[in-house]
Amino acid sequence: MNVTVIGTGYVGLVTACCFADQGHQVVGVDENEAKVARLKLGDPVIYEPGVDALLQRNLAAGRLRFTTDLADGVASSEVLFLCVGTPQGDDGRADLSQVERVTRVIAQHMTDYRLLVEKSTVPVKTAQWIARTVRLHNRHGVDFDVASNPEFTREGCAVSDFLQPDRIVIGVDSERARRLLLGLYEGYDCAKVVTDVSTAEIIKHASNSFLALKISYINLMADICEAAGGDVETVAAGMGLDQRIGRAFLRAGMGYGGSCFPKDVRAFTRIGEELGVDMSLLREVDLLNERRIDRLLQKLHRALWVTRGKTVAVWGLAFKPDTDDVRGAPALALANRLLAEGARLRLYDPQAMHRAQELLAPDDDAVYCDSPLAAAQGADALVVATDWNLFREVDLSQVRAAMTTPVIVDGRNLLDGETARTLGFEYHRVGSV
Repeated sequence: MNVTVIGTGYVGLVTACCFADQGHQVVGVDENEAKVARLKLGDPVIYEPGVDALLQRNLAAGRLRFTTDLADGVASSEVLFLCVGTPQGDDGRADLSQVERVTRVIAQHMTDYRLLVEKSTVPVKTAQWIARTVRLHNRHGVDFDVASNPEFTREGCAVSDFLQPDRIVIGVDSERARRLLLGLYEGYDCAKVVTDVSTAEIIKHASNSFLALKISYINLMADICEAAGGDVETVAAGMGLDQRIGRAFLRAGMGYGGSCFPKDVRAFTRIGEELGVDMSLLREVDLLNERRIDRLLQKLHRALWVTRGKTVAVWGLAFKPDTDDVRGAPALALANRLLAEGARLRLYDPQAMHRAQELLAPDDDAVYCDSPLAAAQGADALVVATDWNLFREVDLSQVRAAMTTPVIVDGRNLLDGETARTLGFEYHRVGSV
């Protein structure tokens, strides 16, 4: 099948590469000329395990190409996936200006039937606005459909999530669109939920909001454990043994980040309120998550008394391991708070430092280092902010020798606390005394 993917960010690039690897002819479209030039050379631009191999293999096989010409993409394929950004606006709503803009261009260049598929996370009823926009700008009056096929890939394991998904959700309002999308996913051995477009749009927001709720809930339990003398990891293990609950997403820490959970929770809250639904539950989920940085700073203040003039090493800048994405990263929120208090920072991440520097410029008070041990050099405290496996492998005795003051605040409960304390560290973790 011929497929066009519009937008080559984390979602779009994985979508394009995986469809090509399934044998489809794929055109990736992006307005960023520099990015497209790098993609054509086999450089994936982003860090996502497995994408580089898929990109290079399918470019070489001739199943995948990239262009900045959206008209070319419209002409090349019957099925068009919309994977452009939907950033959060100041009022909590998703900014759909990119979706609207590419929809207008698609409509102007359609000369025969096209299926426009929402892949980006969008509010319910977005498909209706897309359809209206196409009707207004459909110069040739050709038939079209709008469908929803939300993505459920996790950064860091997006390729395997796409190729071996738990489920595929297809929202369609016509038999033709249903047939096309089921044909595209014919080789996938998983549950396929075929429903109307609005229900599919809701499924995506409902899923992400529920996962965010689980994270905020276990963080609330962590606060209770710290106050009562319990251990949140044992609490999470005990809860997770109940098959109705499960262990996934019950990891206490600094809270969720990234481009999906914070945006989706706030957007879904706004959608529900506009529909007249009381969304106070999700508002509290968001507030609990925002307060995680306050809780971690409290631990630092108790350990250091005064942060002004102190040097703090921060291990991890990406919002989660196995990605270079720093959007909404708790580590950067923490870094900015510490800088505002007058602290000096020594920062390290194995993949995300180049992106972090776009948001937090290096200077005398924010030094980017080339290894975890270098970041710890001369530090008065070390904060573990992202749970990269690499940090588990660092020799803590060398870290102890490098630091001025042996204080660790483990925001991800990643390190072996017993080993750290044996080496003389004052070790603070989340959810236990």
